Formats: sequence, structure tokens, C-alpha cells
Amino acid sequence: SRQLKEEIRRGFARLEDPLAGLLAMLESSSDWKGKGHSLGYCITTELQLWIKEHPAVPQSGTKLKKLQARVLGMLSQCPANLLDPLISIYQLHTADRNYLLEHVSHLYLQGDYKEAAILSIKLKLQPDQDVEKMCTPLLLQDKTNLMEDYVGGYPELQRKLLQTLDTWCDPSFNIRDITRPYQGLSRYKPEKFNRRVLSKLVFRLLERFNVDPALCPNVINQRHLRTLNYLFYKRFVEKTMTEENWADHIQSTVGENRWLQGHLAQSLLRHCGARGAARWARRCRLPPDILPRAVAEELQQLHLQDRVEEATKADNYEDSKKKDYYQLPIPRENIHFLQSWEETLQCWEKVLQPGQVVGVDMEWKPSFGMVGKPRVALLQLALKDEVFLLDLPRLLEQAEAEGEQEKLPRFIQMLYSDAAITKLGYGMSGDLSSLAATCSALKDTEKQMQGVVDLLAVDKQVDGLSLEHSHEERGLRQPEKGLSLLVQHVLGKPLDKTEQLSNWEKRPLREEQILYAASDAYCLLEIYERLCKDPESFGLGSDLTESLVGKQSKKPRAKKQLNKQEAPSPSGQECQGPRREPSRPPAPISPREFSVVCDNMLQGLGRYLRCLGVDVRLLDNEDDHRKAAEIARQEGRVILTSGLPYQTLRSQVGEGRCFSVNCSEKAKEQALQVLKHFNVQVSLGDIFSRCQ
Repeated sequence: SRQLKEEIRRGFARLEDPLAGLLAMLESSSDWKGKGHSLGYCITTELQLWIKEHPAVPQSGTKLKKLQARVLGMLSQCPANLLDPLISIYQLHTADRNYLLEHVSHLYLQGDYKEAAILSIKLKLQPDQDVEKMCTPLLLQDKTNLMEDYVGGYPELQRKLLQTLDTWCDPSFNIRDITRPYQGLSRYKPEKFNRRVLSKLVFRLLERFNVDPALCPNVINQRHLRTLNYLFYKRFVEKTMTEENWADHIQSTVGENRWLQGHLAQSLLRHCGARGAARWARRCRLPPDILPRAVAEELQQLHLQDRVEEATKADNYEDSKKKDYYQLPIPRENIHFLQSWEETLQCWEKVLQPGQVVGVDMEWKPSFGMVGKPRVALLQLALKDEVFLLDLPRLLEQAEAEGEQEKLPRFIQMLYSDAAITKLGYGMSGDLSSLAATCSALKDTEKQMQGVVDLLAVDKQVDGLSLEHSHEERGLRQPEKGLSLLVQHVLGKPLDKTEQLSNWEKRPLREEQILYAASDAYCLLEIYERLCKDPESFGLGSDLTESLVGKQSKKPRAKKQLNKQEAPSPSGQECQGPRREPSRPPAPISPREFSVVCDNMLQGLGRYLRCLGVDVRLLDNEDDHRKAAEIARQEGRVILTSGLPYQTLRSQVGEGRCFSVNCSEKAKEQALQVLKHFNVQVSLGDIFSRCQ
């Protein structure tokens, strides 16, 4: 290498015109067109260094323009590592801008969209180009990273791109009008051009570029509509939200948006009938002119009796809750809602005691997929005889006003880093991630943790944790999941999760919210105490403390990273009936013997498994989840799915033929989980053995 560089430099010194000499060499050779460090690359980069040492060498005027014209013709064939050296050597940034734009336009018209975009980025031509025209073919070729680079550093272009994408997401817009001119495109991926995929892209870009979501009303409205449908599902199908809680979210989701109000009125009529819809329309203050005729007529005839009936129903519901669900064993006066630093100091003195055991939980307003990370609205600390609920937004605001922003972070860091205090949590990493988003001074808390017991780890060890078992015991109610399932198994009754999706930022908190928040933290103390007393009866090792203290869950987002929605059943577990004895792993099989059908939210996992030689079928984005069961039955495949569809699909195929995957993990981790569960042994020969 050293000898080669010396020879190159001697060659340049002998040339009358080194810049023309380099072009002559590149034009008469093709080795530089490949990837990697070719001889052409070595000569070019060495000339770039040599020119810096010989400032008199660079050309100017007409001669340089001719060289620039020649080098521009080569750039579209250049590997990425040669672009910057050639642009620098031939001073292309000084070339006539119109001439450069014309050259890029020529590349575009030839169908070299990627090359046109890369050259535009290198020469900083984007402000003079049509962002929609340049980015559309990149999207169709699934080159979103290049598209993001194209608008990177240009806020105005970022806004224009987002507005364009939002226009395409309008339900009345015909996306085929955009894709039609590009149907002969190489690597054309029209499936990447549906509203669902575009909507996800818009939300990611809004967050990445820190743009006001109001710029994209179509995408925001569609997301709110999905939230509305989800809330109706939780209230009227699952029946897992209280009326007050549901009403809070409905009103904050719909607001004054007439389009959403119209959808709300139609959904109310469908789920509640005309009379029930009229009652809700009055409560939500829906404009009379958007109501269906039957609802508008019923609204005029409402009587006070409605409210009396509802109050009676609510009383009966409260009685049934006490019978069916876990109840706090401490009196109500021992639950303290703290909003001032004077009150919080008394909490500190009790919590930060050596030997103390503290149940820790956090609550935040569910974002339902909107932009940004959730911010913690309530921090719960449970001791043996009392529970403290810290109003984090109020305390942070008060500390900032007093110029003492470090007060709260210091307390939390002292708590988590003190090995003499046992902290109990469930999915603690997910909570700490949200805590870091709320207060940046706490971003390293997880690295400093000592004396932590994450009870999510127990989900993988306790015998008998089963959705079916829970479902049988509770009749028609939804099967328990996550912490509620653990509470049911260890303490006998599940948690009442009807307040889980509450608006935790709204003040004052309702009494039901206060009791729910206190129960969520306090139950951790009771579970831990019961497991420590008799670990063997739950299939755990005799030294429970040694096996759990300091072990955090390796699935940090399993509890609440779905923005306070119910935690999925421990992902990657089959959730079969109660285990009587440790189950044996299945016999090892090769990827070629393993065939699966992936639900449409797991396409990345499907592609990864196919790379490893597994026989994979993928559902399209528009396919109903139930199609997976049809394919599985007809072709003898295992279903890979996640979340709510798992509950539906598993009942439609044989035992062990449906597997729930953790959606919060990346495709590689999901694939490892699947391979381990089904004991699939991958060899070197399996990799890329199937057509991709």
C-alpha cells in the first residue's frame, strides 16, 4: 500500500494536467465501478490529498468547466465512496447551478431516481427541486432512508414532504393517480404505498423532524378515528372501561372536530341504540345538525329517569367489583395524593429507610399511537401500611418555579441506586423509559439500579400462569393478562383494570383512579411477600430473593409501552393450560421442516425467518387476521401473531399451532424467540436457501 501511494504521487508529479489525467484513467477503466477500494478509488483519493499539498494544481475557467462536464457524466455510475472525492477534486460546488440541475433532471428522466437524489444531496440542490417529484419514486422503491436524507437539514422541505404524504392519506384521494406513471419501475413496491403504511411513516417523520402534527390533519384524524373505534371496543365489546373513564377519552379524542363528531354519533347509534346515543350526544355536546335522525328525535324526549337508572347500575357494578377483584387491604386514609414538596419530604423520610421494601409503579395518559413518548403523570410508592401517589407534573412545575429542578431526580436516583432498599416493579424498564422522557436528568437511572426485583421475570417462572385457566374461572369476562394474571394466581383475585386506560393527566383524579393506582403498586408488596414465604408451591427456587433481586426483565417494554394498554400475555409464551409438570422441549427440526404464516403486523419477522430458510407466508396489509387461520389449517402452518388477534386465532387451530410474538422487539429478537420455542436448529446451509 505504501509503495503504491508513492508510485501514484510520482505519477501525478510527472503529469502536466493531473485532473485531466485522472479522468482519462477512469474513463478507460471499469474497475472503479465496483464496490470496495478499487485501484481507481485509491488513485482518486490519493490525488485529493496530493492537491491539498499542491494548491497551484486546481484548474479554473473554461478548462475546468470542460472537466466538470466530463466528470458529471461519470457520477451516476460511481460507487458511493468515489462521489465526495470527485466532487471535491473537480470543484463541482462551484459549477453553474442551472447546469447541475439540468444534469440531475436528465438522470431523473432516464429513470435513475436514486442516482438523481444522491447527486442532489451531494451538490445541495434540493431547495431548487420539486420535493414531491423527487421523493415519490424513492418511496415506491422502498428507499425511505434516502428520502429522509434528501429533506434532512431543510425544514421547509420536510414540511412540504409531510403535507404531501398527508394529502395522499385523505380517504378521498386516489393513490393510483400517484403510482400509475411509475408502474414499470425496477424494484417497484406498490404495497408500500397504502394509507396504513404512509400513516406510520408520517408519524415517524413528525417525531424525527419535530414538526407540529397539526400540519397533517388527515393522518391525525385517521389516527383519532382508530382510537375512537378502539375505545368503543374496550367499552362495549371487552367491557373493560368504566363509563367515566371512557367518557374522558371520548371527549378528549373528538374535541370540536366535526368530522370525528359525525363518526362518534354513528358509532353511538350502532352500539347504544337511539336512546343511549341521544344520552351520550347530550353529554358530549354533539351539534344537533350532525346527529342521525333517530338520535336527534330521541334527544328531544330524554327524561331525568335516565340518570337515576344509570346511578343504580353504577352501585350494582361497585358491589360486584368488591366480590370479584383484588381489594386494597389498607384504609383509604392511608393513601396520600402528594402535590407539594412539603408533603413529599415526609414521603422521602419514610421511603428512604434501609431495609425498606417499596412497590413502585407509574401511570401516564395513553397516547393511542400519537407522536411522542409518554410522560409520567403519577408515581406510586407503596409501603406496608400506606401508599404515596406523587403528582409528577405538579411537583416538577413547582420545583422549576423555585429554581430547584434537581430535587425530584435526586430523590428518585437515591431510591433506585440504594441497594439497602428493595424496589418491586413489573416491567420496570418500560416505566423508567417513560420517566426519562418526563425528566431528562433521569435518563441513566436504569444503569445505576441496585436492589431491584422486577416481577415480570416471575411470569416466566411461576407454574400455572394461564389465560385459559383465568378465563374458565371468570366466565364471560376477558381473560387476565400480565400483572393482573400474576395477582390472580398468587393472591386469588385479579386486578380491576377498568381504570388502566384513564386520562392520568386530568386533575382532580377520580376516586376510582386513586384506588386503582394505589392497588397497582401495593399488590406488588403482597405478591413478593407470598412468593418469599412459599416459593416452592409456585414452582420457584427456594432462595427467591437471590434468584430475582437485581434481575430486570429482559423484555423491557412488555408491561406498558403500549401506552398503558393492558400488558400482553408474556410474549413468546404459548399460554396453554396449567402446567402439571415441566414440559419437555419439542424435538429439534430444521428450518426446511418448519412452515409458518405471519400476521400482517409481523412482516419484518417473516422476512427474517425466510432468510434463515423457514417456509413463510405473509398476510398482506389489507388481509383480515382470520385469513391466517384458514392458511394454517389448509397448509399445516404455525400462526405467528401478536396482541388481540392471538386470542381469536389460537382457538381456530390445534394446540401449540399459534404463537404470540412480542411486537415491541425487533425482527431479529422475535425470530430468535420463535426458533427457540419450536427448537428450530439453523445451519449455515439454511441461510438464504429460499428465494427472498
